[in-house]
Amino acid sequence: MGVQGGRSHRSRSRNGGAEMNRDAVIKAKRIVIKIGSSTLTGADGAGLDSAAVSKLAAAVAELKDQGREVVVVSSGAIAAGLAPLGLGKRPADLATQQAAASVGQGLLIHSYTEALRKHKIIASQVLLTIEDIVRRSHYQNAQRTLFKLLALGVVPIINENDSVGTQEIRFGDNDRIAALVSHLIGADLLVLVSDVDALYTKPPTEPGAAPIPVVAFGQDLSDLQVSGTSTGYGTGGALTKLAAAQLATAGGVGVLLTSTSNIDSIDSGDCRNTWFEPADRIAR
Repeated sequence: MGVQGGRSHRSRSRNGGAEMNRDAVIKAKRIVIKIGSSTLTGADGAGLDSAAVSKLAAAVAELKDQGREVVVVSSGAIAAGLAPLGLGKRPADLATQQAAASVGQGLLIHSYTEALRKHKIIASQVLLTIEDIVRRSHYQNAQRTLFKLLALGVVPIINENDSVGTQEIRFGDNDRIAALVSHLIGADLLVLVSDVDALYTKPPTEPGAAPIPVVAFGQDLSDLQVSGTSTGYGTGGALTKLAAAQLATAGGVGVLLTSTSNIDSIDSGDCRNTWFEPADRIAR
């Protein structure tokens, strides 16, 4: 996840940021983890990478063993449906995207169910659209369902309802859904899992790119040149993750941005990441 900007940006020392991250993660009792399509697919991008799903399931199990409640917001339905339909890349038209999502959603939830079952954890499928979270009657129903699932020890696997979605399916808005879900359930922490392990001063493939350990709440990032990305298998990128982080932190939820390789060590404070400080953190 790279950014470009003209001004230097405020950040805390690496050690100070790591300690703050570790403290916040250790204290978090209710955690939302969001993972994207490109992170869940194999080298060819079509089909789910069972190793990636297993790694996430193991991290969820470890958090559950520590007495945490975990909700997973997962993309990947469209990517999972491409191979069975004989499609080599994400289709451009909405109808075919929805058909692929309809085929792939069952494969996606089956993969999570089996991976979590190995840790004696029950998974459930919850399909949402933005309207389910922002319209009050829908909001209350979704909230009751998620609270009951958490009370029963279940790990909800949330995805946007791609098979009937309209705008969301085209803009990879699971990042936004994850931020809204973190508000919906009163989460203490949102973990955005990306292919890249932090927010960078410029694209990480460029010489001199440096990770930004901490983004203070309200920090002006308007000069950053952050772009969304679209691969053959998913959408999203730096733009949607930065927007999701800003939305979540505005509601008092701390946000950790890191990569799949670091997902099992986020509470150590040692892995590279970017920590987005939430509003009214002291009050929380």
